[in-house]
Amino acid sequence: MPNRDGLARHRLFGPMFAPLVARGQLWRFTRRTVPRGVAVGLFVGIFVMVPGLQVVGAVLLCVPLRANIPVAAASTFVAIPPTIVFMILPAAAMIGNRFGYHADLAAITAMIDRGASRAEWLAWIGSDAAPALGLGLIVLAVIMSVLGHVVAARLWRWRVAVRRRQRLHTGRARISGQ
Repeated sequence: MPNRDGLARHRLFGPMFAPLVARGQLWRFTRRTVPRGVAVGLFVGIFVMVPGLQVVGAVLLCVPLRANIPVAAASTFVAIPPTIVFMILPAAAMIGNRFGYHADLAAITAMIDRGASRAEWLAWIGSDAAPALGLGLIVLAVIMSVLGHVVAARLWRWRVAVRRRQRLHTGRARISGQ
């Protein structure tokens, strides 16, 4: 998990982005920054699908969007290899096929079953499946990031309401006990 000082000293972020990445608002857990961080992390995690670039992309998007960097970095891990192969790629192919492109879902399952090499995956992606996957990944990333934002905002409100009720309950107990 990235931290403030580590990113400021990092060779990629340090020289150019240290003042931007070190801003306090990007590291605070507030009702606005946390849902933004979830949305950024889900979008980048689903769309990029390259483990090293996901966190870097999420951090870079957090700066202009004023999203929480630790939450965005953690949210990118929704796209780990098992979810990419078994959930994200098939869903993206189905979405792309709905828009008139052609990505053969049977080829995906056959390649998964036989343990296809990277060269076979790249050849499959380089075929007519690339437009279907590209469009499907964009649509899936947008839908999941919007859903993630809504769920995170609702959970935040719920948590605040529960804590407020607890404070009111303890305050009433003190008053009635005196």
